Amino acid sequence: MRDVATLAGVGIKTVSRVINGEPHVSAATIERVQRAAADLNFQPDLHAGNLRRTGRRTATIGLLVGSVSNPFSGALHRAVEDIAVHRGVAVFASSLDDDPDLEERAVDAFLKRRVDGLILTTIKRSQAYLLAEQKHGTPLVFIDREPTGLEADSVVSSNAAGAAEATRHLIQHGHRHIAYLGDRPEIQTARERKRGFMEELGRAGIPTGEVTIVEGLTDEARSQAAVEALFAGPTPPTALFSAQNLITVGAYRALRRLGLQHTVALVGFDDIELADLLEPGLTVVAQDAARIGHVAAERIFARLDDASLEPQTFVVPTVLIPRGSGEISP
Repeated sequence: MRDVATLAGVGIKTVSRVINGEPHVSAATIERVQRAAADLNFQPDLHAGNLRRTGRRTATIGLLVGSVSNPFSGALHRAVEDIAVHRGVAVFASSLDDDPDLEERAVDAFLKRRVDGLILTTIKRSQAYLLAEQKHGTPLVFIDREPTGLEADSVVSSNAAGAAEATRHLIQHGHRHIAYLGDRPEIQTARERKRGFMEELGRAGIPTGEVTIVEGLTDEARSQAAVEALFAGPTPPTALFSAQNLITVGAYRALRRLGLQHTVALVGFDDIELADLLEPGLTVVAQDAARIGHVAAERIFARLDDASLEPQTFVVPTVLIPRGSGEISP
């Protein structure tokens, strides 16, 4: 605040009044203070009175996940907390909901609370808005999706390879008319899974120009409606590859409603709770969310201990789990 006051040519008390939105400050002074704060990348410190004098650590980290309602995000969150709690560090968590504006608002809220580091799932086209914070020494680790616009650590699944393995599994069971069910194409993981799917079809000699592609399926209801529409058409597929767990749930419900769960093969990306108790059991390409969370947490603390570490991308392998739905022949 002293730096902002000096640059703006006002007293510290005036800066405090502007930052806290108090009355009786002229518009010209507010503008001058806000401009100085922006030039200095100033963020109000909500916990200034509690900060330790040495190192200015707050013993907190910010965690931004896709959605706390998604089991994958829940497993990530738990894994990060398991590591953090042993270091006496609290985890502030928030949901992204694949909203670019929400991403920046959540990150801004974390930074205003002076978290020691950030573990982030992102959706914006670029994360360059974090360059200044990174230069100031805030450790960044990106999970599930790699960042663009800056170099930083990331921990991701083998998305393309996992999708290719799922596709190959269906092809090996005799399928050539496989429909792809995907999330929004602007999401990095959705693009990678689609790429793995398409490349595996090409390696098998299946014309990719004739493949049924359904994208933009953001929830179970849309997925169910899309699958029902596929089987109301003239050339329904013999197999489905679902590239996200909520989409898989909708697809499975559609097959059951149509009485096709024993006739049409289905492989989903991401495991689902109780998937082994379904009839038939659900074949999936499982991500290791717990491992992703552990690696991300270990990396953020390694960066806090040594800021000179070079950025790395850690790829956590997926595993195909056959349970019955993916082993149905056409």
